[in-house]
Amino acid sequence: MIKLAGLSLAALTLSAAAHADVTLNLGSTERLTRLFAYPNNCNVICFRNWTLEQTVEHYLTQSVQRDGYGTAKVLVKTDNGQLFTVISGVPADYQKPLTALLDAGDLAYTGASKLNADGKWAYNWYFFLPLGMALEHRRSVQLLHFPPDYSLTQAQDYLKSATTDRWASLLTINGVPAEQTPSYQTIIDIAPIAAPSNAGKDLEGVYDYFKDYQTTMVKNLSRNASGEAVPMVAFGSPVRDWIKQQYGPTVNVLGLVNISPNEGLKVPVLGANHPSYIWYAADPANYTGTDAKAKADAAGLKVMGQDLSAACWQAAMGRETDSNADIELRSCTQTWQVAQKDKTCELFYTSIRNLTPQQAAGKCASATIQAQLKQLKAPAPETALPAPAF
Repeated sequence: MIKLAGLSLAALTLSAAAHADVTLNLGSTERLTRLFAYPNNCNVICFRNWTLEQTVEHYLTQSVQRDGYGTAKVLVKTDNGQLFTVISGVPADYQKPLTALLDAGDLAYTGASKLNADGKWAYNWYFFLPLGMALEHRRSVQLLHFPPDYSLTQAQDYLKSATTDRWASLLTINGVPAEQTPSYQTIIDIAPIAAPSNAGKDLEGVYDYFKDYQTTMVKNLSRNASGEAVPMVAFGSPVRDWIKQQYGPTVNVLGLVNISPNEGLKVPVLGANHPSYIWYAADPANYTGTDAKAKADAAGLKVMGQDLSAACWQAAMGRETDSNADIELRSCTQTWQVAQKDKTCELFYTSIRNLTPQQAAGKCASATIQAQLKQLKAPAPETALPAPAF
């Protein structure tokens, strides 16, 4: 009988909750220290002075809550160098996706270690797995580049960043209740490295170190508990290039392809801009000429239309996974680039230019902007500077 702090594991299970459903050996303290990037935020003084057990509990609690188990309880204890968790109020097989995530994390750590051994690891990078995601009730998967460092060191929340916050707002505009957006935002980053937000270019060349991790994660998350394909969105050019390299098809912004990470399963993947790209596209400093502001507005409006269309598709496919992906995409682009282009415009000016709703409505009613809105599907103006690696 395993003893945890003077209690038998059986007694701990019963004391944790009357209906404790999952008891799992997570592994050694050494393993969990690696996989949970422990301590998350210490530089002599710890921003949150948590133990390893508290850190693991924190992320596992995020997962059960984002899976919709609001009354579930997570308890983590150490015994003889091993960490055990008891999770009450979840299905008996809840340990399967959790175990799969940690096993994939071992692959990521192996890749990161090799990267460091080859002298390519930067001093200000942090190993960071997509912890705290919905493990069971995911409606869609977001393929991204890398998480920003502050999501780990400050927020200790993988879904807390300018990128994820903006995309969550677009999902809510497209009818997803705010409390459900985490189930649409299960993330796989092709580089499990928390780095400064402007580090995209520095991460080029590291992706092959994580191939086993990447493909395992995509394979594990590409189908739900019923075996149905889970729709995916590939954000940004590094990720869209990775899709082509790994699975074959070329995926452009608002381009739709299928991949087969599991035999016999076709997973729809939509190409999208990186959620933060709009701030670059809409920055007048990135254009030349006396009309730089007008060019920036035109580019920002175009990107806004694309982003709303992509979020619309993600919301529709997440609600009904057996929907026709092509039909949903055509419907969404028609909605945001034609039928509701004035609303697209107003959302751009309120969320990106920080105008009031009244100011935005007046701006969008002007003849100049109305002319630009007729060109939402036309190519955007060329920037004077190359875009960062979004």
